[in-house]
Amino acid sequence: MHPGAMGAAVGSAVKPRAGAVIWAAEGRSQSTSKRAELADLVAVPDVAALARRCDLIVSICPPHAALEVAEQVAAALEGQAKRPFYLEANAVAPDTVHRIATLLGPDRVVDGAVIGPPAWEPGTTVLWLSGVAAKTVGALFAGSPFEARVLGADLGAASVLKACFALQSKALPAVWLLLAEAAEKAGVTEALYGELAHHGVDLTAQLAQISARASTRAWRWAGEMDEAAETMASLGLPDGFSRAAAEVYRRWSAEGFNSD
Repeated sequence: MHPGAMGAAVGSAVKPRAGAVIWAAEGRSQSTSKRAELADLVAVPDVAALARRCDLIVSICPPHAALEVAEQVAAALEGQAKRPFYLEANAVAPDTVHRIATLLGPDRVVDGAVIGPPAWEPGTTVLWLSGVAAKTVGALFAGSPFEARVLGADLGAASVLKACFALQSKALPAVWLLLAEAAEKAGVTEALYGELAHHGVDLTAQLAQISARASTRAWRWAGEMDEAAETMASLGLPDGFSRAAAEVYRRWSAEGFNSD
């Protein structure tokens, strides 16, 4: 749907089997257009034009926009006999996936979780899939840089897996940011760094690592942590870890963070 770094890689991955991959150009930036061009994706005017032509629609966007994008697709397909498959590949809560399935049909929606970076070579990234049509959609990625694995027919399973993975990849690193800020405000930074070093933790390295990973993506990670919190809550589990991480990344996005 929107070829950012991940979307362009996914579009390129399915092109050998799809024959042609199109994207909705309306309102997108020049850098997005360039990425799409380099990935050999074909522009169409808008989401409506895309929805009416596709056999498979892949949604990759910021988590907070996933439902809105699905609503745009549903509006475009209203009254159409052809119902494409819809791969919801965003880091969203299972409840969000089920709401999208209500809009587009539970037999047409596939829940997807990308774990790993945008893949241009095999061996780095797995695309987990769940839903009735998971095997059908997964087959399109055979031989591609994305290793498609099917979790089963239950919608939401892939999203739960993604949320669990995100807790260790994004919520845990947020703890380093939080304790570093707390120590600085309390004037105990030197003592904290010393104690952590004594126990084998290099806080400077930890902060530098997360800064490199999230410096331009903190706003997006906040949305992902919001969805992870909804996932935990839906399972009857504590959701405070994710909500705190979302707040840390939201503040970082607004105020910036200095890892020095």
